[in-house]
Amino acid sequence: MIKVTPDSFKLAEAFTISRGSRTQSDVLTVRITRDGVTGWGECLPYKRYAETLESVTAQINSLPEGITRMELQEALPAGAARNAVDCALWDLEAKKAGKRVWEMAGLSAPKPEVTAYTLSLDTVEKMREKAAKNAHRPVLKIKLGTPDDIPRLEAVREGAPKAKIILDANEGWEMETFLDIQKHLLRLNIAMVEQPLPAAADEGLMGVERLVPICADEACHDRASMAHLKGKYDMINIKLDKTGGLTEALSLRDVALSEGYKVMVGCMLGSSLGMAPATLVAQGAAIVDLDAPLLLAEDREQPLYYEDGKVYPPEAVLWG
Repeated sequence: MIKVTPDSFKLAEAFTISRGSRTQSDVLTVRITRDGVTGWGECLPYKRYAETLESVTAQINSLPEGITRMELQEALPAGAARNAVDCALWDLEAKKAGKRVWEMAGLSAPKPEVTAYTLSLDTVEKMREKAAKNAHRPVLKIKLGTPDDIPRLEAVREGAPKAKIILDANEGWEMETFLDIQKHLLRLNIAMVEQPLPAAADEGLMGVERLVPICADEACHDRASMAHLKGKYDMINIKLDKTGGLTEALSLRDVALSEGYKVMVGCMLGSSLGMAPATLVAQGAAIVDLDAPLLLAEDREQPLYYEDGKVYPPEAVLWG
């Protein structure tokens, strides 16, 4: 039996990016029960990719009851629906076999990984305050994406002078803005810029001198995306809600590394259940950004464990 239900988690505070704000995380939880054993997974339908709770639920409900994980890769496209089902099937397979998912996938036992902590888009003063409050964290990710982001960037660096800082424009800049901001990246010791231009208009990155690594997010979903990235990006951001699950995410990671890209593992604004499978992909990644549960006011009953800027792999009671 495949059962899909909506769940909402309140955020600790409003979360803002260049496309808008939200105060809660609305996810779908998928439970697959076979022979008395239940595996589960989570996805976050994303408007940017023309997904809604209703459309993703319909995709999941269209699947046959006995679908296998390999059949699923052809039955649904990359995206939120396939992610939740794929991760639920991994969890189910592991529980039925009495093993952990990493064993089933032929991976080494996962270890804690340093994760970025995200500061959402806000006024200059508030971003400086948030940076100072979180200056003890090893990596800060800043949400930008407006024509006037340099004062925000300078304020965050003032607030957290020693932290590693990465930027995410969420497709919010035009080429002129990106080139202007890029002049300041070395001065402010910025480690990486994520998706500076709209994915559909990123040809401008071709041949441009990149002063720091540029990471593809909205421009990279699965292995089929890789052909369009060469010459524009140095890194890709793997998110399970984009790849359509752990199965494709692991394959995408291997292909990206073989082609010389660095790998970032990120997330949507989901719960610990949504992050848990991604911790397996995040092993050894250049940048890990799996902080969503830290931004929630509430979470799953058995959440992921975070300490000293690190995210720990899930206990079996949560997933996998």
